[in-house]
Amino acid sequence: MADGDGLGEVATTAASSPVPTPGLSPPLGWRERLRAGLAGTGASLWFVAGLGLLYALRVPLRLCENLAAVTVFLNSLTPKFYVALTGTSSLISGLIFVFEWWYFHKHGTSFIEQVSVNHLRPLMGGTESISEPGSPSRNRESETSRHNLSECKVWRNPLNLFRGAEYRRYTWVTGKEPLTYYDMNLSAQDHQTFFTCDTDFLRPSDTVMQKAWRERNPPARIKAAYQALELNNDCATAYVLLAEEEATTIVDAERLFKQALKAGETIYRRSQQCQHQSPQHEAQLRRDTNVLVYIKRRLAMCARKLGRIREAVKIMRDLMKEFPPLTMLNIHENLLESLLELQAYADVQAVLAKYDDISLPKSAAICYTAALLKTRTVSDKFSPETASRRGLSTAEINAVEAIHRAVEFNPHVPKYLLEMKSLILPPEHILKRGDSEAIAYAFFHLQHWKRIEGALNLLQCTWEGTFRMIPYPLEKGHLFYPYPSCTETADRELLPTFHHVSVYPKKELPFFIHFTAGLCSSTAMIALLTHQFPEIMGVFAKAFCSEPLDSPGTTVMGENKHYQRQLRFLAPPPSSPDC
Repeated sequence: MADGDGLGEVATTAASSPVPTPGLSPPLGWRERLRAGLAGTGASLWFVAGLGLLYALRVPLRLCENLAAVTVFLNSLTPKFYVALTGTSSLISGLIFVFEWWYFHKHGTSFIEQVSVNHLRPLMGGTESISEPGSPSRNRESETSRHNLSECKVWRNPLNLFRGAEYRRYTWVTGKEPLTYYDMNLSAQDHQTFFTCDTDFLRPSDTVMQKAWRERNPPARIKAAYQALELNNDCATAYVLLAEEEATTIVDAERLFKQALKAGETIYRRSQQCQHQSPQHEAQLRRDTNVLVYIKRRLAMCARKLGRIREAVKIMRDLMKEFPPLTMLNIHENLLESLLELQAYADVQAVLAKYDDISLPKSAAICYTAALLKTRTVSDKFSPETASRRGLSTAEINAVEAIHRAVEFNPHVPKYLLEMKSLILPPEHILKRGDSEAIAYAFFHLQHWKRIEGALNLLQCTWEGTFRMIPYPLEKGHLFYPYPSCTETADRELLPTFHHVSVYPKKELPFFIHFTAGLCSSTAMIALLTHQFPEIMGVFAKAFCSEPLDSPGTTVMGENKHYQRQLRFLAPPPSSPDC
């Protein structure tokens, strides 16, 4: 997955461009100085010049006579004209509304807003916001398809639970299956990749285990593991399978993993001695290395779940030092969660400084943990009312920017952290930037956000506003590559059917769409009422436009031939049935 950061491209651009000498600036010509001086007052100058031109030409253009003629023309209009006018304006408003709706769904922004920002604002002295063809944002958009394919890669969840001790217990209690067939099939493929090699036929126990990893029925896999132990009591992969699927408690799983560790270390030392003899021995060493790392990692997770957190941290640190090439396993995410439980925030920052790099793939654990550390420094004293009065401090701005970065990477996480959406057991595989990753992160890190006073309050006050700043539609990106459109399909395969999958949150419609919709509806209603009740609407219109009368029994009539206002008392209704 190539989750690059937009800052990398900015740094590259800055490095390639010439850097001016500090304190010096190139001399500007008189045209540049004049243009810079008039840039801020351009709109005012145009307005004053227009008023002066109208005042100078008031006599030749006969403005007073024309204004009087226009007034006479407007007073002579009949109600039918106003009916036609409101109907026409309703039609035009409806067309504008339909066009705005179509343009928003296609481009993710309002057409009127784009025209006003990109075309009218520069004419009035503002600055253009259109990116240049060679800018980093334009380059990212041109590579959308390539990055989307890489971002839709499914990763193994570094904090996946134990099938027998946790997933199966959930099934016993609720009667629901927390894992989908697609998720378990991916795990079976992982087991075959990590725990098998081409030399398995040399050892009968490994041959049995190679078939066991391909079995779909859990009892069949467990039975095959016991058969492998009968053939070889030191079969490490057999103990791994029993610890994962047969053990019903974490204590039982840890006991079996310790037996697997003892057997795995013996096999690993034996493979190290023969690794250079042939390519087959090198493949066998890779397999035995994967088995040993997997066992130690699961032992660290058992220690973490049983409360021995410092022991778990030590095992993880030793793994990262002994096997640095195995970064694909994301052991640092396990280490981050354990250090947060110890409240060792300085150590957490040190891990982030190493792995939160531009060239390394990002994850929700990295982005939201970085946001949590910056939020921790200001959350206890943060108040929305105080911030609105005095503005945000530098530390608060850094915290808000960190939350914005995290929300842009995975916008599904805040609803789980704020408990606006219910959590479920995380799957064994996750899709980065998807709902599955959000569940996996919030399942383990919600307690760390709750532990820091005011952290969730700052997140709640910030994430909705920062989400509105995220580039939209999905084909655009700001700090990260464009949000992949394949996450919804993959998450529906990874997550159980009883969970309501969270899709990319829809943005609110712009103001101009609401305005045109209201204008269309109101003008259409006025046109309909004027057509059906012309006299009553005329009375209301004249009463609204004229001054209030002294008596409620009077009204304004405009039937004078010379268009003068006359008043008359309303006569009582005649008793004739013809009326």
